[in-house]
Formats: sequence, C-alpha cells, structure tokens
Amino acid sequence: MRMERDQKKTTKKRRMNSRPRNTVRFQLPEIDAIHFKNFTILQKFLTERGKLIPRRITGLSAKGQRRLTEAVKQARFLALLSGGGAR
Repeated sequence: MRMERDQKKTTKKRRMNSRPRNTVRFQLPEIDAIHFKNFTILQKFLTERGKLIPRRITGLSAKGQRRLTEAVKQARFLALLSGGGAR
C-alpha cells in the first residue's frame, strides 16, 4: 500500500516537470535572420497589446531574445510596429 503511493507521487512529478522543448524559430529554414524590416515575423513574438513574449515561452536563446528586442525597438522607432494597444 505504501509503495503504491510512493510510485504514484514519482510518476506525477515526472509528468509535471517534463514538457516539450520549444524549437528555436530563428534556426528554421523560413526565417533567415532577425531584422527590423521583417515586421510580419516580429509580430509573431508580440502579444495583441504589443508586448514581447517571454523567452521561456518562445524558446529563444538569450542572444536571440536580445536581437529580437533590439529589432522590435527599431521597428517601433520607425513606426513599423505599434508601441502598444489602443487605450
């Protein structure tokens, strides 16, 4: 009886900690490089309100997330992307 409860706890922990790995989108063949002029690609990394999606959700590396942030800031400065949602 006690052993069955211990086994159930370990299997439950494994399921909670094992989630599928995200693919790095910049390494896919359809995306060559991150650039502020590719605003259609940049919009995939933004929410409806214009916020950047976090790295843990997008699966980007730290370097890729920094490049994405800089590209979004440049696109916002040039008014290719909106700075946020309507109030």
